Amino acid sequence: MNDFTNLLVEIRHLNNCPEGFLPLHAPVFSGQEREYVLDAIDSTYVSSVGAYVDRFEAMLRDITGAGWAVACVNGTAALQVALVLAGVKPGDLVITQALSFVATANAIRHAGAEPVFLDVEVDTLGLAPSALRTFLENSAEKKADGCRHRDSGRRIAACVPMHTFGFPCRVDELIAICQEWSIPLVEDAAEALGSLYKGRPCGRFGRLGTFSFNGNKVVTTGGGGAIITDDEELGVRAKHVTTTAKRPHRWEFYHDEVAWNFRLPNLNAALGCAQLERLDDFVACKRDLAARYQRLFAETPWCFLVEPANSRALYWLCAVLFRDRTERDAFLVASNDAGIMTRPVWEPLSTLPGFAECLRGDLPVTLDIADRLVNLPSGVRPG
Repeated sequence: MNDFTNLLVEIRHLNNCPEGFLPLHAPVFSGQEREYVLDAIDSTYVSSVGAYVDRFEAMLRDITGAGWAVACVNGTAALQVALVLAGVKPGDLVITQALSFVATANAIRHAGAEPVFLDVEVDTLGLAPSALRTFLENSAEKKADGCRHRDSGRRIAACVPMHTFGFPCRVDELIAICQEWSIPLVEDAAEALGSLYKGRPCGRFGRLGTFSFNGNKVVTTGGGGAIITDDEELGVRAKHVTTTAKRPHRWEFYHDEVAWNFRLPNLNAALGCAQLERLDDFVACKRDLAARYQRLFAETPWCFLVEPANSRALYWLCAVLFRDRTERDAFLVASNDAGIMTRPVWEPLSTLPGFAECLRGDLPVTLDIADRLVNLPSGVRPG
């Protein structure tokens, strides 16, 4: 039986939390958040129209280098809309990874499609290019109208890799495969604002990319998300369909199609603007914490996961692999009993009741990671 006492003491030390509850990831409001939110309140523009929404989108364009950024009410809504804009239609198939938060699969279903779950790589925790190529070569065929699943005849309308915990996946390799098979790629970068792959921000590689600004993300708007793209037509359309497809007019209410009310409120955007001003500081602090964890776990039999090659990872959530599920569970019990919040990785999406009947490839890495991975406290350290 492992005694984790000394390790837990060191985890507290690294997080500047010698006693009390140590959360997994808590927001830090040490900038202009209060000032901006009160200003939004004083302006009376607190819903989806306001100066802070415009400012938030402009800041996202500057940070990512994207031509267009459209703020949404949450990351799931952003991904759903991005999939529809990429051409996904009801009844289509969308390839994604089995190791992801449920929002990835939910967004695919909300778009009317069905996910296909493939395996991940152990070093990136993202969709494995080898798994994608194998599935397409064994189960798909190229048709005049795109890529079709051979057995069912259903169209494979998109591929959605997710940058897990802010670790960039090998998105350039995935894009090359998708281009060969005429499949649009949409990046789920919900956890990767501030991460770079080969010097380029995550979210900028696919036809569209999406982010989340939930309360546990590196930058939060309370609840929020965004779509980014370099395609002007898609950017204009994203803003239109997330704003009830209302044609601009000083007083008329004319909506030219069925659409969504998915715009981010100005009040939330005000909070987000102050948060984005601190993004570089937040990322630097989180990367410093990850380096400290790496040194700590180098003296243990367990494997702290480090950023993949050609990447600068955000380390949204730091992660360690234990040797087996029994050892993992013992650490989860010991740490949470000690007031240190840790958690296992998500249950593989292919095992959840709502998705158990979906198509899938072989998932050896996904199932192994799900048995052994633990997320460590990964917030921006005070002091």
